[in-house]
Amino acid sequence: MTTTSPALSRGVGFRSERGPVLAALMLSTGLVALDSTIIATAVPSVVSDLGGFSQFPWLFSIYLLTQAVTVPLYGKFADVVGRRPVMFFGIGVFLLGSVFCGAAWNMPTLIAARAVQGIGAGAVLPMSMTMVGDMYTVEERARVQGYLASVWGIAAVIGPTLGGVFSQYLSWRWIFFVNLPLGAVAAWMLARKFKERVTRRSHRIDYAGAVLLTGGCSLVILGLIEGGVAWAWSSAPGLVVFVVGVAMLVGFVLVERRAAEPILPLWVFGRRVLTGGNLSAVVVGAVMIGLSSYVPTYAQGVLGTGALVAGFALAALTVGWPLAATLSGRIYLRIGFRDTGLIGNAILIVGVILCVLLSPDSRVWQVAAACFVVGLGLGLMASPITVAAQSVVGWEQRGVVTGINMFSRSLGSAVGAAVSGAIANATLASRFAHPPAALAGRLPKSVDATSLVLTGHGRSGSPAVTAFVRDALYDAAHHVFLALVVIAVLGVAALLLMPRRIARATGDA
Repeated sequence: MTTTSPALSRGVGFRSERGPVLAALMLSTGLVALDSTIIATAVPSVVSDLGGFSQFPWLFSIYLLTQAVTVPLYGKFADVVGRRPVMFFGIGVFLLGSVFCGAAWNMPTLIAARAVQGIGAGAVLPMSMTMVGDMYTVEERARVQGYLASVWGIAAVIGPTLGGVFSQYLSWRWIFFVNLPLGAVAAWMLARKFKERVTRRSHRIDYAGAVLLTGGCSLVILGLIEGGVAWAWSSAPGLVVFVVGVAMLVGFVLVERRAAEPILPLWVFGRRVLTGGNLSAVVVGAVMIGLSSYVPTYAQGVLGTGALVAGFALAALTVGWPLAATLSGRIYLRIGFRDTGLIGNAILIVGVILCVLLSPDSRVWQVAAACFVVGLGLGLMASPITVAAQSVVGWEQRGVVTGINMFSRSLGSAVGAAVSGAIANATLASRFAHPPAALAGRLPKSVDATSLVLTGHGRSGSPAVTAFVRDALYDAAHHVFLALVVIAVLGVAALLLMPRRIARATGDA
C-alpha cells in the first residue's frame, strides 16, 4: 500500500487549514506528556490508597517499556495502512488504559493499566512527528516541532501541579479520567481535518519479525531497568533475561534479512544520516532521563526544597528545548543539519557541566539555569536530527524512519535510567556501608533506592545523621551528572557520523 500526504494549504499558523490538525497533534502529544509528569506527585496518594509501596516504580518502568518496544511497529504499520488508523488506534488504546488506571483496585491492576497506556503512547508520539513531516516542508518543520516541543514544557510545569491538586482536593484517579474528554476532542479534530489518500495493494505483514523485535527489546530493556534493583546484575534472572533478549534480537536480524516487507528494514542502519541521527537520539534520551530523575532528587534531598519548587527547576529544561527547536530551522537551513546538531551538542555539554558544578549550597535558580542551558542544547540537537532523517526518505519510508528515531530516544531513556540508577545506588550503598565511627549503628543498614535515603533524611532527628545523608545524596547526584557529561560527549561522535551535506529525497519539500 502506498499513500500520499494530505494536500493542505500553506501556512504554519493555527488559522491555516493545517492549524486544527496541528492543534489536535499538540493535544494528543500533551496527553502523553502530561501522564509522564502528573503521576509523580500523586504516588504518595496512590500508595496510601492501593498499597504496594515496593511496586510503585513499575508505574514508570512499565509505561516506558511498552512505549519503547511498540514505536518501531507503529512506524512500519503507518507506512502500510496510513497515519490516521494508527493514530486513532493509539489514542483509543491510551484512553482505554486511562479508564483502567482510574478504576484500578490494587497496585498490580494499576501497573497493568499503565502498560496499556504505554502501548497507546507508543503510537501517538511517532505518529505526531510523522504527520508533521507529511504536512510541512523542511523549512516549516522546525517551527512546527517547536510547537510540539512546547507541549512538553507546559506539561512539565502544570503536570506536577495538577497531580498535587487532584490528589489533595479530589482523587488521584482524576489524573487519568481527565484524559478522556481531551483525547476525545483530539480524535474528533483529526477525524474532521486530517485527510489522506490510500492506494490499496497486497502486503505481507512480518509477524515473526514483530514478535522477535518486541520480545527481544522488552527483555533487554527490562533487564536494564530492573538490573541492580529487582535482582543483582550477575544473578541468574539478570543473566537469563539478557541472554534470551539478545538471542531474540539476533533471530530478528536473521528474519529481517529474508522478510519480503521487514517490520524494521536493515537498510536504515546502512545510511550515515540515519545511523548518526539514531545514535544522537539515544544520547538525547539518556540525558533527559538522567536529569529528570536526579535534578528533583538533588533539589529536594540536598537543597531542601519542596516538590513543587523542584519541579519548576526541572521545567526550565523543557522551556529551553522548544525555544531552541523553534530557532533551529533558521540555523540548519544556513549551515546544515549536522553542524546545527553539533552546536546544540556543545551547548548540551556546557549545561551538564553546570550541573556537575552545583554544590550542596547552590541556589535553586542556579539549578534552573543549568537545566535551561541543557534544554537549549537538546532543542538544537534533537530537532535537526529528526528533520534530517525525515528529509532523506520518501513518504512510504518516513513512518519507519521517524519511528526508529523515536524508538532510539526511548531506548536511550531506558539505558540512561539503568546507568543513572546503578551509579546512584552504588554511591549511596558505598557511603552507607562506610559511615563515620560516630554514626555507626545509627544509619539504615541498607540503601535500596534514593527514596529510602530521602525518607531517612526527612525523618532523622539527629543533625549529624541528616548532614551525612544529605552529603551522600549529593555525591550520588554529582556522580550521575558526571556520567551524563560523558554521554553528552559521545553525542559529538554520533553526530560526526552524519555527512555535512545531506541530499533530500525526491519529492520532499
